[in-house]
Amino acid sequence: MPFVELSATSNFSFLTGASHPEELMQRAHELGQPALAIADENSVAGIVRAHVAAREIARSDGQAPRLIPAARIVTRDGFVATVLPRDRAAWGRLCRLLTLGRRRAAKGACDLGLDDLLDWGEGQEMLLHPARYAGWVAQAGRLARQFPGQVSLLLAPRYDGQDAARFARLEGVAARLGIPTVASALPMMHHGARRKLADVLAAIRLGCRVEQLGRRALPHAEQRLRSEPEMLRLFAGFEAAVARSAEIAARLEFSLDMLRYEYPSEITEGETAAGRLARLAQAGLHWRYPAGIPAKPQAQLAHELALISKLHYEPYFLTVHDIVAFARGRGILCQGRGSAANSVVCYALGVTSVSPEIGTMVFERFVSEARDEPPDIDVDFEHERREEVIQHIYARYGRHRAGLCATVIHYRGKRAVREVGRAMGLSEDTLAAMSSQIWGWGGKGINDARLREIGLDPADKRLAQTLALVEEIQGFPRHLSQHVGGFIITEGRLDELVPIENATMDDRTVICWDKDDIDALGILKVDILALGMLSCIRKAFDLLEKHHHTRYSLATLPAEDAATYDMLCRADSLGVFQVESRAQMNFLPRMRPRKFYDLVIQVAIIRPGPIQGDMVHPYLRRRNGQEVVTFPSDELGRVLGKTLGVPLFQEQAMQIAIIGAGFSPLEADRLRRALATFKKHGNVTALKERFLQGMAANGYEEDFSNRCFSQIEGFGSYGFPESHAASFAFLVYASAWIKHHHPGIFACALLNSQPMGFYAPAQIVRDARAHGVRVLPPCINASHWDNVMEACGDQLALRLGFRQIKGVAEDEALWIVAARGNGYTAPEDVWRRAAIPPATLTRLAEADCFASLNLSRRDTLWAARALPADTPLPLFANDIDGEGIIEPNLRFAAMTEGEQVVEDYVAMRLTLRRHPMALLRHLLTPAMA
Repeated sequence: MPFVELSATSNFSFLTGASHPEELMQRAHELGQPALAIADENSVAGIVRAHVAAREIARSDGQAPRLIPAARIVTRDGFVATVLPRDRAAWGRLCRLLTLGRRRAAKGACDLGLDDLLDWGEGQEMLLHPARYAGWVAQAGRLARQFPGQVSLLLAPRYDGQDAARFARLEGVAARLGIPTVASALPMMHHGARRKLADVLAAIRLGCRVEQLGRRALPHAEQRLRSEPEMLRLFAGFEAAVARSAEIAARLEFSLDMLRYEYPSEITEGETAAGRLARLAQAGLHWRYPAGIPAKPQAQLAHELALISKLHYEPYFLTVHDIVAFARGRGILCQGRGSAANSVVCYALGVTSVSPEIGTMVFERFVSEARDEPPDIDVDFEHERREEVIQHIYARYGRHRAGLCATVIHYRGKRAVREVGRAMGLSEDTLAAMSSQIWGWGGKGINDARLREIGLDPADKRLAQTLALVEEIQGFPRHLSQHVGGFIITEGRLDELVPIENATMDDRTVICWDKDDIDALGILKVDILALGMLSCIRKAFDLLEKHHHTRYSLATLPAEDAATYDMLCRADSLGVFQVESRAQMNFLPRMRPRKFYDLVIQVAIIRPGPIQGDMVHPYLRRRNGQEVVTFPSDELGRVLGKTLGVPLFQEQAMQIAIIGAGFSPLEADRLRRALATFKKHGNVTALKERFLQGMAANGYEEDFSNRCFSQIEGFGSYGFPESHAASFAFLVYASAWIKHHHPGIFACALLNSQPMGFYAPAQIVRDARAHGVRVLPPCINASHWDNVMEACGDQLALRLGFRQIKGVAEDEALWIVAARGNGYTAPEDVWRRAAIPPATLTRLAEADCFASLNLSRRDTLWAARALPADTPLPLFANDIDGEGIIEPNLRFAAMTEGEQVVEDYVAMRLTLRRHPMALLRHLLTPAMA
């Protein structure tokens, strides 16, 4: 029977394995192996990559090695066993075992003992790695007795001339234990050429230079994937151990294709998921259209519900509905975005406030029977309160049923240069100079000419070798991080589908697969994302209700307000969501948006995709009547009509590939995915040639074809779908409406939501004052932690809060407010009543918070620094009669305006006094003749 490698290590044994899982599968195919087991240390993080690679090999070549999922379990006392699940139930137990070890330890670590292996080993093939420490044989015996027929002793060559004798000794040990032996090359790379990189990875892992590795470096390049003839030569006299690998592989029936993801059923009070979804959606339409439901949304709802029912996706929509309902019940503002905006169901359920009638795309862009993929809904929540939603999901479903996706952190340009360079012994100033030459992702930008410019010799052997290794390590996984918000929620146990581990953040748990992995396995993900502008808008709504007694929501803001569009046409958009950058401000007066769909285009057009594809200027010329609106063909005219013949949205780019280049919908989706993962997995030359040839065959000009592909390429990582742009445009309009009609409240909410956006508090305050808002300084007797609006005559003024003062903590500010009573009279009064340390009083003094008490900065600083560091004892908490110290009656010279401005910026990073340049203008202005 052909040899099967049962214990290969990939680079998902981070900083140890020297080959991608995909490379191992490809090499196994080249070597003619029928199967390959990838077994990373206490992890199954890389096996989905191998599974996808096997599918791709089979698609292109007709056959491929079978992936055998496995993990190399390393216990806390050094016992090592490669564990291979025989069936689906055994896979679940392996995931539970890894979850147990990962949840006991900090992120990135695993804490398992032999007893855990004994508890969860049923149904596993176990290959024991021999060791020479005392007690190993006894531990191996316990496993062999508990799991008869499941345990083997692994034989692996060391290439030191002693292998034959070692194999004979281990055969004897196996005989005494009553278990067979099995051969493995224990490969940690697919090809011997990766040996140098393996040593560099080891040096990075151990924090030393390559020349300091000593015996920890690989002695040779032999620990690579081997063919059957090579293994028979290496195991001459022990051929039965080689053959036994295939016997074990034949017993391993489990495949990742057996994983069946089950949505949470979401059945309540005996009502089916389909019945509950239909009831909630119909009720939602009545809520959205109180004057009567138009025929088109009603018909579209019936169509969507029928397709959802056919694909059994009702529980997914109900899960998202329940999460959104929880947030709304807590007063947490949220807004669905992405393809969800194409759905009447999502609109009716309140997941998104954008009517699908606004866009041009159909529901099948969101849920497609042909694509056979689960839908994907992204929901933004207030960034300050998203954690409440995350903890609600954990509490409702349990941590054994819910977890966040991982994000694989890969080596990219600058990090690759710095870490490889340190391992190779280059100096820090050399690495800094090299890093400065890298732009973007890859390290190819460091050519010989650039090296000479920064004073380095391209012919230097060590430098050349370092650059070659930097190039080789690009795209290697370095560690797992936490996805920004992608939640996996299951009906059964998630920890029997995939291992769960601790995240760095407290009370967060994550799975070890990333977004691409779960997409490949058809697993549902709900994105629970954070958006600062939602915090700002919600706070503005609260202030409007408090001061103007009007309660707004995203759905009830006055629509298509002409004055709001006038403001945007003037590029008066500082702080407005998505259109506050300099590029957007530059484009607004040229775009001159007059209706909501103009904002959809405004959001989408200033993006790398349309800019890279040279779509911006043609669109403007056509919009302004300077160029005739034409379409490359009637077919594409139906796709590009709403954008004047210029492709701006991701969906349009995909439709061009289908209609113009003759791609099938599946090919177009593969193109989109390939471009989205281009940085990780390489180039898309073949797909580009296929696209250009298809466009040419259908009669499209080469220039148009190249620009379309450039746009698609830009969309790979940065483009907006139309529905996504519509969701964001809704927030553009909401924030712009608040800014125009209530600039003080908008500025107050924006300051209370920092950090976010492009602009510092000083610019926000200056912009508010330019819009006629009166801004009051922080005051010890009037300010709160947050900025607030307070009555000032018949208008509202913006009072700066203690949060604007650098170095003042929120809990200290809350104590100041709580103990204020009828007001403080001096810094010592604050110190006694609020128990605020003198250091904080000093910061308050530096911010001139005692000005309302007729105390200058210098007077207050003197008083604050005279206070002892310790809180006063209760006996002396109040003034008492008796002898006291007579303080000297000191009066400090008044500070100049320039000094006041400088101190304002030091304390608060802003000033309400004159702009600093106003104090210097007379020096910079030429004298009049």
